[in-house]
Amino acid sequence: MRMKNILGLCMGCALLIGCGDDTSLVGPSIQPTGDQIAVYIDTFQMQASTVLLDSIYVRTTTGQLGEMEDPLYGTIKSDFLCQFYCPANFTFEHTPIDGKIDSVDFRIYYTDPKRTSTTASYNHNGIFVGDSLVPMRAEIFQLTSTLDRNFYSNVDPSRYCDLKHSLGRKTYVAYDRSVSDSLRATTSFVPKILIRMPQSFGQKFYEETINNPSSFASQDAFNKFFPGLYVTTTYGSGNIISVSSAELNIYYRYYTKGSSGQDSIVNTGEYFNVTKEVIQLNRFKNANLAPILAANDTYTYIKTPAGVCTKFVLPTKEIAAKESGRIFNDLPLTLKAMPQENWKYAMTPPQYLLLIPADSVKTFFESNSVEDSQTKFLTSSGYDASTRSYTFGNISNLIQNQIDKHPDKDLEVYIIPVERTTSTTSSYYSTSTYTSKLENYISPSGVKLLKSNDAMRLIITSSKYAK
Repeated sequence: MRMKNILGLCMGCALLIGCGDDTSLVGPSIQPTGDQIAVYIDTFQMQASTVLLDSIYVRTTTGQLGEMEDPLYGTIKSDFLCQFYCPANFTFEHTPIDGKIDSVDFRIYYTDPKRTSTTASYNHNGIFVGDSLVPMRAEIFQLTSTLDRNFYSNVDPSRYCDLKHSLGRKTYVAYDRSVSDSLRATTSFVPKILIRMPQSFGQKFYEETINNPSSFASQDAFNKFFPGLYVTTTYGSGNIISVSSAELNIYYRYYTKGSSGQDSIVNTGEYFNVTKEVIQLNRFKNANLAPILAANDTYTYIKTPAGVCTKFVLPTKEIAAKESGRIFNDLPLTLKAMPQENWKYAMTPPQYLLLIPADSVKTFFESNSVEDSQTKFLTSSGYDASTRSYTFGNISNLIQNQIDKHPDKDLEVYIIPVERTTSTTSSYYSTSTYTSKLENYISPSGVKLLKSNDAMRLIITSSKYAK
């Protein structure tokens, strides 16, 4: 135990006095000469820039809907195209009276922020962003061709539908003041946008089940009969809601026998949902990005959804030359963020950032990967508001991997905002939390990262046996 304490003390002294090209020997008086350890602390500079992302991979049944403009981060418009799940060999559960459909609607649900104030507000949980009382208009268009399984966010809606023929529209505000506070406070309340659709649309559905039942034999057959809807906003700017689910409902009445044998009329419906079995394509359109894409010696920017991210160039060629023959012990990386803007509805920082080699981004998200702390790193505890920083921990494995594979090439990495889903595992002694899913973050957010010399400094602690 005494020997371990002495060695630990010597190592601590070496770390305190070692810097640049300085070398400290650990343990010369307590180890054989061949076992002496030299500890090095070296400093390098990385380069940073803001880069444009044409699109991001988004495979999900949730989405964003609306439009807003930020004085710094530009204009964001979010909408989506979706199919609807249909069970194989679907038929109407009952026969409508006289074969007639009563009505049809489309419902867009978004999670309630559980606020009781009727003032416009910024919601920091991604429920909605911007002015909750600004009037917006949601509008839907029927798709005329089947969606491709291409889950990138630069989809062109005009490829799939006729934008001249609307199936319905509804003006709404994110915070519906017609809902009582008592109802809003209940756990069963979920706010929605309800769009009335033509009765003839539902009538066509019913008649197809009678005249061409093969249209409902499988999901593929159903998609050909009804490819889906394009959901967008065609009026208003200032708010984006986070859509949790979408539902197409066809209502009708049918006869049933009462307990005494008399006919009774029952109201019912058939319901079609957007589920994981079908395709939803989320589109994000950004404009007015020139100010944050311009060359800047002070900051880099990150903006979601899609838009821009920060690129770092790590000087692995220089590190490989200087650190040859050494073992990397520690390379901590912390990014410093600037204070957020103080105007109303200013963007807030994304919670989690992913550090990933630029050439690995596509395969990472398409294969539903998570951080491995080898070449992909996640901020350890999310954004720290008290210090305005993101901490990745020790990224020395990333540097070592690049040197092993490409010692003559500097490493380009992207810093990308992600949505983290966690799970837990339990043992007799403890419970631990781990990442079960990482997806591109699609709620509006923005942050400036400092790129001063101090902020861009990499400090590497390495060691090797001294001869």
